[in-house]
Amino acid sequence: MISARVLTLIALTSIGLFAGQITMKNGDRFTGAVVKLDGKNLVLKSDYAGPIAVPWDAVVSISSSEPLSITLQDGQLLVGQVSTSDTKFVIETKNAGTISAEKDAVKMVRSQTEQAEADRYLNPRIVDLWAGFVDLGYSAARGNSSTNNLTVSANAARATTRDTIAVHFTSLYASNKVAGKSVLSANAMRGGINYDLNLRPRLFAFGSVDLEFDEFQGLDLRFVPAGGLGFHAVKGERTALDLFGGGALNREFFSTGLKRTSGEVLAGDDLVYKLSSITSLHQRLVFYPNVSRPGEYRTNFDLSTVTTLKKWLAWQLSASDRFLTNPLAGRKRNDFIFTTGFRVTFAK
Repeated sequence: MISARVLTLIALTSIGLFAGQITMKNGDRFTGAVVKLDGKNLVLKSDYAGPIAVPWDAVVSISSSEPLSITLQDGQLLVGQVSTSDTKFVIETKNAGTISAEKDAVKMVRSQTEQAEADRYLNPRIVDLWAGFVDLGYSAARGNSSTNNLTVSANAARATTRDTIAVHFTSLYASNKVAGKSVLSANAMRGGINYDLNLRPRLFAFGSVDLEFDEFQGLDLRFVPAGGLGFHAVKGERTALDLFGGGALNREFFSTGLKRTSGEVLAGDDLVYKLSSITSLHQRLVFYPNVSRPGEYRTNFDLSTVTTLKKWLAWQLSASDRFLTNPLAGRKRNDFIFTTGFRVTFAK
């Protein structure tokens, strides 16, 4: 009768054989499931040591009873069990039979799970890959006066290796009641949609439409379609900085009946900086010089910090300023919104 210790040894050995094995130049061997070739490192998932990353140039052999996706330098994708013969990788495919390739010809190695995720980013459905957040802020006071302030912001983005779609919305509503009389003190909404298309690793083209309403500026609607080119100036783990420029058409409709149309150029930056492991900063500034009426301009400035409390919950502080050199007579040039409150995040 086979003892429990022997059965355990057989089971552990079977797991190792089933998962795969990597042999290094110095003779070291690592057993586990091959995950992916991540840049210069091959990642292996061990049941006991967790993820292990080993230098790809130090790997001399690889074997896996699980099918792997092998992408060659010429773009050819091969799927099958992998073993090593001399200096060549041998892939046993279902459709093309056994194919050999030199190690230098291998560009990517992925498990079936990793390959499915990569394919999802390359050919996603329109409902896939959305991620975003909803900010909620509310304050109230009761006593000699009664005040209510409600702010709502939402942002959602769908990013792939080819393009990015982003939508955003912000609303501020405030009222107060003194001596039984209710007075509205703020009522504004801002929103829009933006599309970025990657032309090169650091160069992208964009198109956008922004919409704005502000009762106390007398603005019924500002409609601004825009387009241009952008450059990923910094792309790091802690810092991402985009610089962009282009042109826009500004259509304004005011409550007085005034309608204005003007052409604009635009220039701006978008900065994301990770202050710590749980706190990040996002700043965006866009400058719109008016080419139809030289000397006039407007600016949009947004700044926010977010501190993660849980995976789905965070605390945010946001400031949003809109400056206009030519408001209606008697109206101020600046409209500033500051909000703080909880942020609920989501992803699909």
